Amino acid sequence: MAMPTEQLINELQSFGVRLADPKTGGTSRRGGAGPSDHTPFTIDGATVMIPVHNAPAFESPYLVERPDAAGRSRISRDGVVLADVSFPLRPKFYDRTTEDGIPYWKIATLHGRDVLATTVLQTCIRYQSRTKTCQFCAIGQSLAAGRTVERKTPAQLAEVAKVAVELDGVRHMVMTTGTPHTSDRGAGILAESAEAVKAAVDLPIQAQCEPPDDFAWFERMKSSGVDALGMHLEVIGPAVRQKIMPGKAQVQVAQYMDAFAAAVPVFGRGQVSTYILAGLGDEPSDILALSRRLIDLGVYPFVVPFVPIAGTPLESHPTPSAAFMHDILRPLAEMLRAGGLRATDIKAGCGKCGACSALSTYERGASA
Repeated sequence: MAMPTEQLINELQSFGVRLADPKTGGTSRRGGAGPSDHTPFTIDGATVMIPVHNAPAFESPYLVERPDAAGRSRISRDGVVLADVSFPLRPKFYDRTTEDGIPYWKIATLHGRDVLATTVLQTCIRYQSRTKTCQFCAIGQSLAAGRTVERKTPAQLAEVAKVAVELDGVRHMVMTTGTPHTSDRGAGILAESAEAVKAAVDLPIQAQCEPPDDFAWFERMKSSGVDALGMHLEVIGPAVRQKIMPGKAQVQVAQYMDAFAAAVPVFGRGQVSTYILAGLGDEPSDILALSRRLIDLGVYPFVVPFVPIAGTPLESHPTPSAAFMHDILRPLAEMLRAGGLRATDIKAGCGKCGACSALSTYERGASA
């Protein structure tokens, strides 16, 4: 390894990579929720999501060679090989269809190395309005392109999850949702989906939604089989929130903090998390200050570099530099260690997977 793993991952997530063979990365994703325009790489034992389909990636100084039949390749810069990499092979469950004829990959996809992920409701009350939509969101793109279905039923999710565990060794599942018109903000459909999956297969589940109006939903979600909860702030400063996600900004950070305080006693310390996108205007000092408050509450702050997605209003927004992310992730990893929170202790979800950020590799260094 020519440079420390965390440094290389930071660089790759900032610059993206060029693929010598455009067909490389059969599990790459375009549009949708979560890591989009990415493909998973395994580098020095860590599986990470790296941009390959957006504008920065097309001009990246990093190049990945065409992989061999086993998915092994090398990554180089200016002709110098930096590391061996490998690509997860196409999941076997992708070749199946549900009993009602829908390809499994339209119901749920593989994230990272062993995470099954699905957007239960592929629409959002804010997405169609440019005055309300989150400027980074691509939840409607994959639906419009026919790569998914609008509403995944509990039965479909249970069927796919069971087979993904049996055929591909999936170890945990992420269920997210677009925000519906209901005041529970999707907690209800996530609960019924989790209950169906748990009846079919013993698989840890993280559910992700905005704070519901009634915090009693946390107990209902837990009893339905949800093991971990994600409520994602994305950005934190009031002005940045209003600019980047004008609709969601109506749910203020203080409301999230109240929800976090109510959720942690239900799910446990470290089993509640939030996703923070670095590079959209929040200063590192502000992200770290809020992260300290979150850790004190028992909430895991999963800080990831913003990656622009083609077709969104922020498709030309620059990604944060590796140095910018280093200034956040190194002290954040120390704070997590001091607070007794570790990605490896999370039962399911984005923080446990860790593929969208170098944070987990920094954690390993902080614990050494």
